[in-house]
Amino acid sequence: MKRDITLALGGGGSKGYAHLGVIRALEGLGFNIKGLAGTSAGSMAGAVYAAGFSPDEILERVSSVRQEDLFGFGRGAALLSPTGIQRVLEGFLGEMEFSDLRIPCQLTAVDLKEMSEVILREGSVLEAVLASIAIPGVFPPRELGDHLLVDGMVLNPVPVNVARELAPKLPVVAVSLSPEPECWKVVSPWDHKPANPLLRPISRLRIAKAFDVYLRSTDITLHMLGETRLKLEEPDILIRPKVSHIGSLDRVDVYEVAQLGEQAVRDVQDELKRIGKRRRRRNK
Repeated sequence: MKRDITLALGGGGSKGYAHLGVIRALEGLGFNIKGLAGTSAGSMAGAVYAAGFSPDEILERVSSVRQEDLFGFGRGAALLSPTGIQRVLEGFLGEMEFSDLRIPCQLTAVDLKEMSEVILREGSVLEAVLASIAIPGVFPPRELGDHLLVDGMVLNPVPVNVARELAPKLPVVAVSLSPEPECWKVVSPWDHKPANPLLRPISRLRIAKAFDVYLRSTDITLHMLGETRLKLEEPDILIRPKVSHIGSLDRVDVYEVAQLGEQAVRDVQDELKRIGKRRRRRNK
């Protein structure tokens, strides 16, 4: 008998291919995903899966794309343009609207004008994903209606509350692409060299060093914000793929990263078996 759940997929750039492995493993264990909430990289994986594509189909398509072709030169207040990412997403999502999706899905972004979180649940799915992945300073903000939107991770790294809103009576399985706090220093040592590969060719320039300090400081904030929200919102199961060695914009083997997601599900398989009983007790 299949067990119904909702998924909350966190952000993490290139780490996000792990979400596809998590989804594939959950399906293999007999879970039926009835709702998806995504932030940043989680919004890409979640929206394309919700559109009806299997993890295998998604991996096959994205593996054929050269990762250096995913980005173009940025203009204005951005280092890069997500032109290649947009072309890939168009191949999956086309002109789909949220009402066309096979599985209910909600994505998060942050409005720079209102300084608040925005839940994207209607209109163009493609535009919503592009807004949710607009990393401040790296990709340009996206105009959507009256909003000027950037990456949802700014306020909600793992959208447990948004997943729970989709189906309040179902268990929420959250996928965080950040390690536990006690591992932060171990997996990401500070060596005074730009961690972001985009900055390495200009690493001796003062602006590159300054931007790298800003990015690292932002990462620390996002890690802590994510941990705080996870403690407050209490997903029924928390899955943490071991992907902390991967940078947000690193070139990766998408199949290897997906396998790390599958392994993370196997690591909590016993907890997953008890998920239905725990939810029933909580509801009582």
